[in-house]
Amino acid sequence: MNGNRTESKKAPVQKIPLCVGYSMSAEGQWSFPEIVSRYREAIGEVYFSFPGIAGGRSPLGHENGYVDHGATERLMQEISAIAQMGIRLDLLFNANCNGGDALSLAHERQVVSVLDYLYEHGCAPATVTTASPVTAQIVKRFDPKIDVRASVNMRISTIKGIQYVEHLFDSFCVFRDINRDLEALGNISDYLRRQGKGISLLVNSGCLRHCSMQTFHDNAVAHEAEIFTKANLPWAGESACRGYFSHPEHRAAFLQNTWIRPEDLHRYAGIIDSAKLATRMHALPAMVIDAYARGSYHGNLADLFEPGHGPLFAPYVIDNDRFPDDWFERTTACNKQCETCRYCETVEEQVFVNTDH
Repeated sequence: MNGNRTESKKAPVQKIPLCVGYSMSAEGQWSFPEIVSRYREAIGEVYFSFPGIAGGRSPLGHENGYVDHGATERLMQEISAIAQMGIRLDLLFNANCNGGDALSLAHERQVVSVLDYLYEHGCAPATVTTASPVTAQIVKRFDPKIDVRASVNMRISTIKGIQYVEHLFDSFCVFRDINRDLEALGNISDYLRRQGKGISLLVNSGCLRHCSMQTFHDNAVAHEAEIFTKANLPWAGESACRGYFSHPEHRAAFLQNTWIRPEDLHRYAGIIDSAKLATRMHALPAMVIDAYARGSYHGNLADLFEPGHGPLFAPYVIDNDRFPDDWFERTTACNKQCETCRYCETVEEQVFVNTDH
């Protein structure tokens, strides 16, 4: 193996607990509890949404107007099995928009009814993640012992941003755009620890860094159940990333995003308390969990992320074994002025492999 390729070596021991997203779509012969059981030593928390509740992804049990009326029963069976393993449960109320109900009594009743139901069935969440300051207060009024976590969708990336809302939240999943800014993360981590609060990162997002369409897209997802009842424009649902990456000249920009390779996650030990994995909509959640639990992955790196952009690069794949040894140091120490730097373009030439050749 040449000097520009990562040498084969034993993966570091993973010390950062993984927070993984519950998926109702069983992977092959495995149910999600079976996946969690297989990796239970690496998983500290499983996050999930309740059927029919708007969130940061499509509402559970609802797809294009189709309602799975057995979703609640299956969810309860599976999260109960997960809780019995000693894994913490994290309930999501992380929709970017709650529409006309954002400040309403109806919203409070919805949140409380879901919590009541979970408590009555022995599935009380240890954590509730929300993007709404109103929801945060509703949850604390219901049970002050719940760890109320600020969603990554709040885009909190500074100590000042934390200070505005730290009376509402016990922990923070900070904005993914600072995932590769170790100085900023270290400062935030130190501050939160002094306040007795927790910090986590979303480590496998496939989204664009500084995405101009994120607010629009997050709001659309929050209202997805309504959107699919309409006759929609056939071209209007394309996200910025899919259109952008459909042009080969933009491939290097994928390397400039916010994801963290499994091989580098251990470097955040002592900075973050947990690493959140986007697996709720991933076709192969066990593959993603396995890679980050082991701290290594041999394959197309794009396949680990959600949303998955691998097909957009075909016939090219991103060979995770071909990253240069200085990748982490260079990308966490740079000034992020990509328009004046050619480092990622040189890495692109090395890691993008044409499978047709």
